[in-house]
Amino acid sequence: MATAARRHHDPEIRGFASDNYAGAHPEVLAALALANGGHQVAYGGDAYTGHLQELIREHFGPRAEAFPVFNGTGANVVSLQALTDRWGAVICAESAHINVDEGGAPERVASLKLLTVPTPDGKLTPELIDRQAFGWEDEHRAMPQAVSITQSTELGTLYTPDEIRAICEHAHERGMKVHLDGSRIANAAAALDLPVRAFTTDAGVDILSFGGTKNGMVFGEAVVVLAPERVRHMKHLRKLSMQLASKMRFVSVQLEALLADGLWLRSARHSNAMAQRLARAVGAVEGVEIIYPVQANGVFARLPHDVSERLQKRYRFYFWDEPAGEVRWMCSFDTTEEDVDGFVAALQEELAR
Repeated sequence: MATAARRHHDPEIRGFASDNYAGAHPEVLAALALANGGHQVAYGGDAYTGHLQELIREHFGPRAEAFPVFNGTGANVVSLQALTDRWGAVICAESAHINVDEGGAPERVASLKLLTVPTPDGKLTPELIDRQAFGWEDEHRAMPQAVSITQSTELGTLYTPDEIRAICEHAHERGMKVHLDGSRIANAAAALDLPVRAFTTDAGVDILSFGGTKNGMVFGEAVVVLAPERVRHMKHLRKLSMQLASKMRFVSVQLEALLADGLWLRSARHSNAMAQRLARAVGAVEGVEIIYPVQANGVFARLPHDVSERLQKRYRFYFWDEPAGEVRWMCSFDTTEEDVDGFVAALQEELAR
């Protein structure tokens, strides 16, 4: 069907700024077209959202329930509200997305306090959690009621199932609940080569944010409740937080496209492989230092500031810690070997100048 819309970008331009920069996977676009036409019940009463629940239970276990939302910040805010009271607090890594990149939404919208802990690799441990896990009866201090971890982390590192299990057991013993920010959960599952429930449901996670936009969806994520006895009022909180989609079938069918036939893992394995290719190549370049283990689809490196600034004019990417000269390069489901090789060649040219 013809359209009056026009293309306003050059589809040949590539970058390594974020997996959010990539477009939609063709199979996801096909799924959206499939779900179009005719009338379906609004606000999640449609056939696509109903079928999504079956898929979610296949991956996460028989008690799991998905609540599709618009975006990752919404998924995190709704999840954390479902675990805390108005006087509650959430313990997280200092580098956590909920602390650094969500505009204060967990604190301003969810009305909770974030209790942050510095970590060397983006990962919490029971010992690090205990730096903030105290004062439950102190009315002068926000009450620690939940722990939030990210898989894979904001630094591209991974938790093992045993590490997550230790965190969950530690938190539960202290009366706290556990949220997992899974904006890149597919990359973690692909890298660990394990069923996703092995490091979520089976490890004791109570609720998670399931990411799709960074893995080929046009828009949308899902809150997945794993322990319903620990989670409260999800339906009402999703609506209150402006995350209830009226035409929810168009979110749910994208999640179905990812989950039904392994597309989410195929895409994640590819982006992970491109990050490994990039890490191997830049690791051999004098003047470039890789600063964190490359375990998912991100490469964090340190190089001269002026080189980064010149390189950014040729390929988009972000500084991670600009004063320290640290940058982040992200690979996507549509990153090609040619993209990686061209970027490395450009990097070498700028270093030689």
